[in-house]
Order: sequence, then structure tokens, then C-alpha cells
Amino acid sequence: MSCNPTHAPTHAMVLAAGLGLRMRPITATLPKPLVPVAGRTMLDRALDHLDRAGVAHKVVNTHWLPEKIAAHLKGRADITLSPEPELLETGGGVTQALPLLGTGPFYVVNSDIIWTDGGADSALSRLAQMWDDSRMDALLLLQRTATALGYDGAGDFFLSPDGIPRRRGDAAVAPLLFSGVQILSPRLFAEAPAGKFSLNVLYDRALEEGRLFGLVHDGRWYHVGTPEALPLVERALNDEEPIQP
Repeated sequence: MSCNPTHAPTHAMVLAAGLGLRMRPITATLPKPLVPVAGRTMLDRALDHLDRAGVAHKVVNTHWLPEKIAAHLKGRADITLSPEPELLETGGGVTQALPLLGTGPFYVVNSDIIWTDGGADSALSRLAQMWDDSRMDALLLLQRTATALGYDGAGDFFLSPDGIPRRRGDAAVAPLLFSGVQILSPRLFAEAPAGKFSLNVLYDRALEEGRLFGLVHDGRWYHVGTPEALPLVERALNDEEPIQP
């Protein structure tokens, strides 16, 4: 289902500039976003979600083997590249691209994860429906660690009933991880650091100000972090498809 046009962002950014070092040797000659998983690249899968959500303007940042990403995207419309000669990390990459992302809230999606939708509304639609511009600077899609295929971490967040996340902190584990899918407001980047930095710097500031929120994903989520994870994710996706590509 497409997002409600009253609430849905019209701009989005796909983070595709990473080196993909854990995916070597595959990524020695191929950018990680272009690694095919069950017959479709991770970058195309992310862009497919944005297309279905009706996002008209999409930005893709590049760093490692940028010419291959540029060539791959020539057949897709409404995409602007944001080259990073020096890798800027997540925060710096989005900050550099802000002039391309409009004046309102926008989606940001990681290109090294794959998700499928669980209910009648897509994950992007659910985020758009929850977004409250008067209260939020960032809204993160969170995934249950127990059902996150390819994830081996301890989790990132706890979530209150009213959608306010809390960092894992000193706890051994937390039940939710950040999925790599989100809506951000340009306000989040006020007084952002120069150069390369992680979006976590801005999340923590928004959390302190009560303007960071979370929503739990109701579908499947996969992290393709290593070559060994590829066949596992492909089998899982093939079990799901053609229900949702």
C-alpha cells in the first residue's frame, strides 16, 4: 500500500557509500549495494520500496567504486548521486546531501539491509502515518533482535509504549535494533558537526530533547553482512517471494 500523500515524505536518501569490508572478497570489485541477493541487488530492493511509497526524489551517496553504482542506476529515473571522495559516514553523508533532500522530512534507508513488509501497510507507510512534525526530529524503524536474520549483536534500544526509545546502555542485551530505515527532519541537522560523523551523534541529541521516536517493524528483516550470510538470506527470501520482493 502506498503512503498517505498527506504525510509521506517526497524525498529520500539511500546510504550506499560504505566499503563493505566484511563482504570481501566479493566487494573488492563490486560495491556492496550492488551485490545480488536472490536475483536482485540490495540497492534495487531499497529503491523499489521507495518507488512503491511514491517517493519522487531519491539521492544515493557513493564512495567505493562509484562509477559502477552510477552505471547501474542509469536506467532508473528521479535519482541524484551524492559523491563522497572522502567517506563521510552516515551523518556526514546525509548532511552533505541536505540541499538535495527538500525542506521537509525525508526517508533515509541503508543499502546493506533487506526488509519485507508484514501487513497491509508498508513499513514506509507506517512510519509516515506515525510521523508528527511538531514532536519529532527522527523516527526510527526498529527490528526485534529475536527475528533479525544475519544479526549477531546485542541490540540497540528498549522502547516505551508511547514510542520513545532508550539506549541499551549497561544492559547486556536489548530487544530491538535499529533497522536502517527512518524518517528524519532537516531540523535534526541544525549545528551538525562538519565532516564525517555518525548519525548516532544526532540521535543522542534528539533523544535528550525528547524528539527521537521509534516504531517496531511488523515484517521480516535481513542483514547481509558477510559472504556466509548470503545463502541464508537468499533461502529466506525465496521462501517469502513472490509475496513481497
